[in-house]
Amino acid sequence: MDYHLKPIGKQCAATGQELAPGTQCMSAVVERNGELVRLDYSPAGWSGPPADAVGHWKCVVPEPAAAHARTLDPDALLQYFEQMTEDAQPGREKFRYVLALLLLQKRRLRIDGTRRDGDAEYLQLSGSRGEGPYEIPDQQLSAEEIKILEAELHTHLAAEWS
Repeated sequence: MDYHLKPIGKQCAATGQELAPGTQCMSAVVERNGELVRLDYSPAGWSGPPADAVGHWKCVVPEPAAAHARTLDPDALLQYFEQMTEDAQPGREKFRYVLALLLLQKRRLRIDGTRRDGDAEYLQLSGSRGEGPYEIPDQQLSAEEIKILEAELHTHLAAEWS
């Protein structure tokens, strides 16, 4: 027979205090209304297993699971890139540039060449399925700036697409 218990709780069953990741706690299983229920206790809240405990054990509160980055669909990203190209809002050029880099990485865009106009350099791009052409200014971003903007872009897209 299989038993399914909930994962470790966030609060002590006795004191209500938060169970901090990396700390030890005690867990007990009790039967309530015909169901097995897991109760978790901080060291301060543990005075031994409850009288109706079926079992108990010591454990460590796990670190919160990292949010898995949702895989970004290249076609949806290209649509978003095209929308940003059409709406060309000031202050969004860096995001558009980072989005173009992501699409190049995913082989959904390709570089057809570059063009200089004074001090500015432009990337000339086209879609792998004939979309475009697109021309975007090279933003000359550092690797750290790209990383920060990419994280912001992921957060923005996750919120917009959820």
